[in-house]
Amino acid sequence: MKWKLIDTHCHVHFQAYQTDMEAVIERSLAAGVGMITVGTQSTTSKNGLALAEKYDGLWATIGLHPNHLHAQEFFDDAELPPSKRVTGKIKTRAEHFDPEYYRPLAMHPKVVAIGEFGLDYFRLPPGVDLEAVTSDQKISVREQLKFASSVDKPVVIHCRDAHNDQSDLLQNEIDNGGLKRRGVIHCFTGSVADAQRYRELGFLISITGIVTFSKELQAVVKDIPLEQLMIETDSPYLTPAPFRGKRNEPSYVELVAKKIAELKNVSFDEICATTTANAVRLFKLG
Repeated sequence: MKWKLIDTHCHVHFQAYQTDMEAVIERSLAAGVGMITVGTQSTTSKNGLALAEKYDGLWATIGLHPNHLHAQEFFDDAELPPSKRVTGKIKTRAEHFDPEYYRPLAMHPKVVAIGEFGLDYFRLPPGVDLEAVTSDQKISVREQLKFASSVDKPVVIHCRDAHNDQSDLLQNEIDNGGLKRRGVIHCFTGSVADAQRYRELGFLISITGIVTFSKELQAVVKDIPLEQLMIETDSPYLTPAPFRGKRNEPSYVELVAKKIAELKNVSFDEICATTTANAVRLFKLG
């Protein structure tokens, strides 16, 4: 594998890069950073795959994010401070997961996982009954877990303020014989106990640039064995220090790796080698 690092979760095909997408990708590849660009609904899944086809070292995932189950508009202040909203307002439309739409995409060799999807009890659409929202999310998760099992792909799980319900849904699918290739909990911000349960289920834990400034996440990272860790940027969001407030990009995954090396008291090279090997193994990166 010629890649020093793998940014296992970015959105390099999003509108935030519309004026310099090629330059951002080539800058990352030149730095030895491979990328997995992640779909969040039908069009971004299709477009991410189309972009991945153009580059060696760029792969894609496909799936339906919980924020796209209901139409809404928002700025995510937890991801980007109000004074630094370089990526603009997030606008979603209501969608339902359609396995017949996603199945042909899933067969493409550049599609390495199903996701991101999962539960999000933090970002709830206004004016919609809470029980209805959470029920819709759980239905969508079950559908996509079964879909991933049927196409033999790992999953990329988005979970925010819902770890107990999320881990239960994963457990149920595994108990029913699914998720043979398991998956990853992306942008993990839960507790040590949350991470432990996911790890016991066979899932990897992926860490973003939040680790460069969150003492809570730093404490969790210290507890997770390197063999169960991956790293990501979630760009254009969650820019690591010292570039907070600016648009994130995949090449900044190196800053995440360096911080984890510091926290683990191991070399940067060891973080690179282990997290890259974990990504290659989980996603079967060629």
